Amino acid sequence: MTRFVATIAALLLSLAALPAHAAVVITFWSHEFGNHFPHAFFTLRGTPDAGGEAVDLNYGFTPKAISPAILFGPVGGRIDIAKRSYMEGSDAQFSLVLTDAQYAAILRLVDEWDEKKGDGTYRMNTRNCVHFAQEAARRAGLTQVEFPGLMKKPRSFLKAVAQANATQVTVIDRHGKEYLAALDAEKQASPTPMVASNAPAAVNEVAR
Repeated sequence: MTRFVATIAALLLSLAALPAHAAVVITFWSHEFGNHFPHAFFTLRGTPDAGGEAVDLNYGFTPKAISPAILFGPVGGRIDIAKRSYMEGSDAQFSLVLTDAQYAAILRLVDEWDEKKGDGTYRMNTRNCVHFAQEAARRAGLTQVEFPGLMKKPRSFLKAVAQANATQVTVIDRHGKEYLAALDAEKQASPTPMVASNAPAAVNEVAR
């Protein structure tokens, strides 16, 4: 009996030593009028199922300079990293859990739209921040992401995507400051080192 108990104890210890199930969660955000134009972006938070560094990242797409030129044709664009203050003034719309393959596909999307690694061309009507978020949603596994009339309306577009894919997403619909505070409290309760993160670029003081 003693040997049996020791065997069970050793088994439990070995299971405890295994890494907990982990995944990266993508959350889609919108920012409305105020000191900025409307904007759509997404965050990536968690740890890949395969293991490795935990991530806390965010990406959007914006023109490099705000000028009347964006109304008349293609201009230079770039990947945008939101500051904490900008996120606090935004709204978290919905989230879903990614497979490692989907996470990798979204990181490729970021590279593809990056001005140094891919094509950074910004077109207000066909390649703006909402189109960027749309493609991220598609690569995250959502199938109903086509809403042509909403491609300049980040909040309306993301709400439409959430409604159309209701069985696949978790609706958040919370103001950024409140939502981030909840995430901070969760992190303090169960701390996970976030060693892979992108430093915010000082680019959010201009409109999208």
